[in-house]
Amino acid sequence: MSMLEALTPELRPAPMSLGTDGHRARLRGRFLTGGPEALADHELIEMTLFLALPRRDTKPIARALLARFGSYANAISAPVPDLLGIAGLGEAGVAALKLVQAASQRLAKAEVLYRPVLSNWDRLMEYLQAVLAREKIEQFRLLFLDNRNRLLADEPQAQGTVNHTPVYPREVVKRALEVNATAIILVHNHPSGDPSPSEEDIAMTREIKKAASALSVVLHDHVIVGNGRWLSFRKAGLL
Repeated sequence: MSMLEALTPELRPAPMSLGTDGHRARLRGRFLTGGPEALADHELIEMTLFLALPRRDTKPIARALLARFGSYANAISAPVPDLLGIAGLGEAGVAALKLVQAASQRLAKAEVLYRPVLSNWDRLMEYLQAVLAREKIEQFRLLFLDNRNRLLADEPQAQGTVNHTPVYPREVVKRALEVNATAIILVHNHPSGDPSPSEEDIAMTREIKKAASALSVVLHDHVIVGNGRWLSFRKAGLL
């Protein structure tokens, strides 16, 4: 008995049916003529998996992903261990989904990097939403600006737990000086989805502003990203 035959029926790879090639061709045609709006979420996932799983029927896997994570965006943003728990997906399928996520984030970042932040604020928020909105733990990032408020770099500074990230003002300012930034924007996410600042968030922001000002580095803003929402300290009058 082969290893494949030894698997229980629910874990065996679903073979390509005789009509699968035609189904794939129809999906490709609809996508190329009608764009992404012509396909449902599960069909977009199917197409994402076509190249990674060339000999598999990807429709059941796509439907299992939607049942587990709720949407295309949630599926490609899900943690790798959770994705590996989907029967039939495997490392190749997981890599395909995470590649789409990485590509979307790179494209969003390209729209804001080396451009003035104030005149590209909406696109900056779109990028930060793409990177942070679906993260399951808190992540603290630093955006470094030059003297024309152009974005020089975006770097993760720390990761924490589901509701806390350790941040050290001295390290923040030190890194700003290393990249020759004249201003910084603090960014972190709230996995709860609510971007309302905590007392700790407010106190930490004040400490970093004080440390930065001592070395002529401007704290331009602190943005908290929730799921579909964000809060600017400057616009909220907290800075």
